[in-house]
Amino acid sequence: MTRAAIGAPGKDDGAVPAGVTVFDDEYPAVANLDPALLSSLRRAATDAARDGVTFYVNSGWRSPSYQGELLREGIRKYGSEEEAARWVATPETSRHVRGLAVDIGHSKAKSWLSEHGAAYGLFQIYRNEPWHYELRPDGWVEMYPDPTHDPRLQR
Repeated sequence: MTRAAIGAPGKDDGAVPAGVTVFDDEYPAVANLDPALLSSLRRAATDAARDGVTFYVNSGWRSPSYQGELLREGIRKYGSEEEAARWVATPETSRHVRGLAVDIGHSKAKSWLSEHGAAYGLFQIYRNEPWHYELRPDGWVEMYPDPTHDPRLQR
């Protein structure tokens, strides 16, 4: 039984402690990312390291149970499912559950990706989440104000 089933999400659910990088395969949050996304992240992180920047993974792949807990927390925090949806997707629609999204930590890494990420196919998807990146190898057409405007997340 995973820790999420009995309370707090654990490593097997995709929870990560501070300091995990895109190279730390012992964490399912990293190892279970889509291979193409992970490859692009690692190429970008290698180049960013030359500028003294480290890509920390605040969140990557998540189990459906962990995503569900994040959604329940969001509903408690924001007061309704509609408001929480601006910040947290359902387990059925989450790009994290599918391994297609990563939340990058520390402001230097976010700034570096904002400036250089497109060269690696890495794009900020939501205006309200400067930490959330996805792989778009063919480029990006628009940035959504928040997840409620993302047609890929509509049920």
